[in-house]
Amino acid sequence: MKSKSIVLGSIFLAGLVFYSRGRAQQTPPFPVLKGPYLGQTPPGPKAALFAPGIVSTGMTERAIAVSPDGREIYFELAFGRIVTIMVTKLEAGGWTEPAVAPFASDGLYYHFEPCLSADGRKMFFLSNRPGAGNEPKPGWGYQHIWASDRRADGVWGEPYDLGPPINSAEAEYFPSLAADGTLYFTRSKASGEKPMIWRTRMTEGKYQTPEALPAAVNGQGIPYNAFIAPDEGYLIACVDGRKDSLTPGQPNYFVFFRDKDDRWSEGVNLGPEVNSPGAAASAPYVTRDGNYLFFGSNRVKPFDFSARPATSRRLLDYFSGPQNGSTDIYWIEAAFLAKLRPAAFTRPPSDSGR
Repeated sequence: MKSKSIVLGSIFLAGLVFYSRGRAQQTPPFPVLKGPYLGQTPPGPKAALFAPGIVSTGMTERAIAVSPDGREIYFELAFGRIVTIMVTKLEAGGWTEPAVAPFASDGLYYHFEPCLSADGRKMFFLSNRPGAGNEPKPGWGYQHIWASDRRADGVWGEPYDLGPPINSAEAEYFPSLAADGTLYFTRSKASGEKPMIWRTRMTEGKYQTPEALPAAVNGQGIPYNAFIAPDEGYLIACVDGRKDSLTPGQPNYFVFFRDKDDRWSEGVNLGPEVNSPGAAASAPYVTRDGNYLFFGSNRVKPFDFSARPATSRRLLDYFSGPQNGSTDIYWIEAAFLAKLRPAAFTRPPSDSGR
């Protein structure tokens, strides 16, 4: 019976491979896309899948970063052993087909969670590359924040380890930059303690010793993967294990507001339009103009077994597209965030809070 199952499974897999090869030979050319955000129709107060078949493809895509001029979009992509960062650019003929970003082109290592500086000249990202003097480790044996600087000709330079005081013997990931260069990131301790959100400010061109954010942010549940607003007026984080989650057993997106005295509000759930039933929070991002919230979500489009026959080709079509259970990128108007701000933390958006 065991050998028969293996033979039947092999025949089924061979059929899928044959079919997928046929699909690949029939792949149409990349479409002509013009206008902001890959020419996609902007969302309203309802969340929408972002760029289906182009960015959200059925592989795992979560974090995204948009250049200050809106002409470059970076996003992470994972499929099997491929963990990398893609980029698409708006050129004269339209948006280019997404390709691996130059600083993420070394396939020996993982590259994830892109984060651009306010001037678009520096890229921070997570990588499992070994630091100087260290031997490579399998998988996510290392989790540290790396960077690449854009040269005068616009090409990204070689990646480099940010080093201490940001990177340590612990795991550091999900960088997010305020307009003045202040860096927020997640740090997980090797001892098994829960991850926390940290912050480090830059003084005279050097990052200072990081500080953990207060209990209002780090005290409830397990926070991680936090986005900071350019003016530091709010922070959106993924938080697991909170009693006020809308999807029990799954991490939710929460927003924490900051006032001019550096006090932080308790977390406010972003609501059912973002925290969809059965889906998990993974990576938030708000465009620099504050217009759109992007977020990762593993929402599932049910497979219709009532449509007969449920062939291998139908199954392959389902699993090779978005909303198949892998994480896709969604976007929504970000105006609702201001309505969540507690009255005690109301302040003009232009106030840097310091």
